[in-house]
Amino acid sequence: MDIPVELIVSGTGLAVASAAFVREFVLVGRRRLGYRFQMDTPVTGETDTASLVGALANLSTPEAGGPQLDLSKLSVVLIRVENGGTLAIDPDDYTMSGTDPRVGLHVTFPGREVIGLAVTELDGPLPDNLGPGSGIGKRARGEGENFAGIIDLPKVQLERRQHYKILAVLKRVHGDGEPAEPVLTGRVKRGKVVETTSHSGPSKKLMALTGFLVALIAVQAVLALQPDPPPRDCAEGDLTLVGSTAMAPMIRTAARNYAKTCTGAKFAFDFAGTSDGLVELVRRGPSQETLAISDGPKGNGFDRLVEYQLALSSFSIVTHPGVALPNLTTPQVRDLYRGNIKNWNQIGGPDQPVVLIDREAGSGTRTALEKRLLEDNRKVFPFIPCAGRPSDGAQCEVRTTEEVASYVAETPGAVGYMQTSAVSDAVRLVSLDGITASEDTMKARTYPLTVVEYADTHGQVAGDSLSAQFIDYLIHGQGRAVIREFGNIPCLDSVGQEICTP
Repeated sequence: MDIPVELIVSGTGLAVASAAFVREFVLVGRRRLGYRFQMDTPVTGETDTASLVGALANLSTPEAGGPQLDLSKLSVVLIRVENGGTLAIDPDDYTMSGTDPRVGLHVTFPGREVIGLAVTELDGPLPDNLGPGSGIGKRARGEGENFAGIIDLPKVQLERRQHYKILAVLKRVHGDGEPAEPVLTGRVKRGKVVETTSHSGPSKKLMALTGFLVALIAVQAVLALQPDPPPRDCAEGDLTLVGSTAMAPMIRTAARNYAKTCTGAKFAFDFAGTSDGLVELVRRGPSQETLAISDGPKGNGFDRLVEYQLALSSFSIVTHPGVALPNLTTPQVRDLYRGNIKNWNQIGGPDQPVVLIDREAGSGTRTALEKRLLEDNRKVFPFIPCAGRPSDGAQCEVRTTEEVASYVAETPGAVGYMQTSAVSDAVRLVSLDGITASEDTMKARTYPLTVVEYADTHGQVAGDSLSAQFIDYLIHGQGRAVIREFGNIPCLDSVGQEICTP
């Protein structure tokens, strides 16, 4: 099975973004103890600064009261410890092993001795967690080249975004030049201890992820701008579509979609009704450049035509909004079109004359009404176009679905029938026997006013012709999506089930 490139690109982006989120906020980001060395500065060159001398004098040093320190060997370090995760860090979350159970972190300074330290930037309960008896302290280990000063930091409870700082004075006891970098070690449950950076710029990981997603969007944009590949059996040529006005919006949309990808296909439209379309198809003879769309089977007199089932369609009874009847029974519809009901008050409606907005003889929509509801038994009215209808009405006829909608909406007491998908808020849709048209009621045939839509050709057409390929597009291809878009059901559904019966 071929997977579209766009789907692969989108899936990759979703997977990477999801993995980054899970890693950052679920696996390791829930508890994150961050630290950074904000300052590690030698005192040399600063010895004349009175404020520094005062600061050093305020630190507790083992040399207090002893000989003056050699300030050229001193350095000042500022360490920031913070909770950078999404959960609070409790004392029980520290898992660093050691001889003192109060200690959760160690800061090691190779070649330097810690001669004094102070805690700064305390807030909330932090003073209690870093005070006397908390486990905070300084010590040393090793000798000569292996000498290192150590600061022990206690298991401090830190709420989200809470932090503290340690200011320490160090003395160089081994080596020359730049001292070795200090190291902080520790562990926390279901999280990690990480060295952070200042917030002066975005993180490298965030920048990398952003760059990846931007590149992904760019690739998708390029793919979206590429023209859709033509269908497997794309045909060229000219094709005139005639027939049902009820199906005209659906067929126009399907033809436009086909032509977007099959750029060599050119369509013309002349929808004037089912009967007129079939007659025009016969008149043009065995041409492959005309295709008729009909509401219902072709009927007698069109033996040379070949028909193909396209869709199961529904029609609905509609009234002027002022009639205000939500439902009509099948017998009531029959009485209306047989002329037995002349005023709406006869069936519980307003005291208003009934005006029948009818389709002209030969209309596939009218044929569907007569066969499905009227038992081919209705009053034969003299032909009166609705444009010339007397003011008190009774019955008049129009040619198209659009005219039915317009006259019913504008004429008090009017009732008509039309393609369900064409019904708008300007008219009132009426249920039949308490049932409205839907996919379920159409498939079950519990909704009475349904009809099978056909495509008709004059004789068999060549398989590589535009007529044949467009019919295949409607029956087996993407045209089925357009059929559903207009509220109809493709006769051949996506799993190959036959839906339509004559």
